[in-house]
Amino acid sequence: MMKQVIKAIITFWKKETVLMIAVILAAISMVIIPPDLNYIFYIDFRTLGILFCLMAVVAGMKQIHVFDRLAQGLLAQVRGSGGIVLTLVLLCFFLSMLITNDVALITFVPFTIIIMKQLGEKVQRTWMLRVVVMQTIAANLGSMLTPIGNPQNLYLYGKAGIGIPGFLRLMLPYTGISLLLLGVWIAICVGREKFEKGDVTEGKTLITEKNQELRSGEDQSILMREADTNRRYPIDKKKLGCYLALFLVSLLSVAHILPFPIPLLLVIVYISIRDRTIWRQIDYSLLGTFTALFIFIGNVGRIPAFSRFLQEFINGREVITAVIASQVMSNVPAAILLSGFTDNIQALIVGTNLGGLGTLIASMASLISFKYIAKENRKLRGKYFILFTIANVIFLVILLGFWMIYPITY
Repeated sequence: MMKQVIKAIITFWKKETVLMIAVILAAISMVIIPPDLNYIFYIDFRTLGILFCLMAVVAGMKQIHVFDRLAQGLLAQVRGSGGIVLTLVLLCFFLSMLITNDVALITFVPFTIIIMKQLGEKVQRTWMLRVVVMQTIAANLGSMLTPIGNPQNLYLYGKAGIGIPGFLRLMLPYTGISLLLLGVWIAICVGREKFEKGDVTEGKTLITEKNQELRSGEDQSILMREADTNRRYPIDKKKLGCYLALFLVSLLSVAHILPFPIPLLLVIVYISIRDRTIWRQIDYSLLGTFTALFIFIGNVGRIPAFSRFLQEFINGREVITAVIASQVMSNVPAAILLSGFTDNIQALIVGTNLGGLGTLIASMASLISFKYIAKENRKLRGKYFILFTIANVIFLVILLGFWMIYPITY
C-alpha cells in the first residue's frame, strides 16, 4: 500500500512539477507568515476568473473540432512543400494569439505528425522534427503579441494598466521580427530540400480522404486517432455560436469593459447545463500554480529584509532577470514571482515572453510538443531536444540583441 502511495506521489510530481514546487514554496511561506485575513488580498481573482473562462471556451471550440477543420481547409488550398510547412507553422503563430500557445500546440502538433507520416518515410525523417520545432517556437512567439496569448500575459496585462493598444505597441516589434525570422528559416529549409511532388499529393490525400490505415490498424497511435476525429463529427453550429459569444464576452472583460464575474458566471452556467464534459478539460493545475504563487509572493512581501533585497536586485534588470528566471522555472511562475518586487511590469512582459525561448522548460507549452514526439518515437527525443535547444537559443540571442540595440521605452 505504501509503495503504491509513494509511486502515485512520484508520478504526480513528474506530471505537475511546477505546481508542486509552487505549493511547497507557498507552504514554507505560510510557516513564516501564518494565514490571516490578508491572504484574501493576495489572490488575483480577476486573472484566475478570466483564465478559467478562456480555457473553458477554447476547450469547447476544440471539442467541436473548429481548429482541426480550419487547418484542413487551409492545407487543402496550398501547393508544394513551402506552402504546407508555412501553413502548419503560421497556424500556430497566429492562432496562439487567440487560443494560447498551449492549445495551439495541443491542436496542431498531432495534426502535423500525421501529415509528415503520410508524406513518406524520407519526408518524415527530414521534416517532422524540424516542423514541430518551428511550430513550438511559432506558438510561443506568436502568443506574446496579445494579452490572451499566454497565461503570463493575461496576468501581467492586468497589473500593467496600459490597455490593449499599449500592449500591442509594446510587443509588436518583437512579434514582427519573430515572424520574419520564421519566414527566413522556412525559406532556407525548403530551398535546401523540397518535398517530392508525389509526396505532396500523397500528403494532401490525408486532408481530403480517410486513410485505410486509420480505420484498420490496432497499432495506430493516439495521434492518428485524434487527427481523424474531426472527419466523423461535423461542427455543432449552435455550440460554435455560443462559444464565440462567450469568447467575445471574455475579451470584453480582458479589456476592462465588463467586470470579470459576468463572463465567469455565463461560462459556468453554460458548460454546467449544455457541455459538462468541459469541466474535465480545464487545466486546474495551472490555476493551482497561480494561486500558490500568489500566496508565496504575498507572504514574501511581508518579510521586509527579503522583499527589499529582491526589489534592489531586480530594479533596472527586469528583462534580463525575467529571461534568466524563465530558463529554470518557466516564464509563468517567473512572471508572477518577479511582479511582486518591481513596478516596471512592461519590462517583465518583454522579459517573460522572450524568456519563453531557450530551455525546454522556459515555456511549459514547449513540453507539449516534446511529449508528442516522445509518444510517437522515444528514440527521437535526443535529436529533437538538440534541434529545439539550438533553434531556441538562436532566436533568443537575436531577439535579446534587438532589445539591447533598440530598447523600447517602458
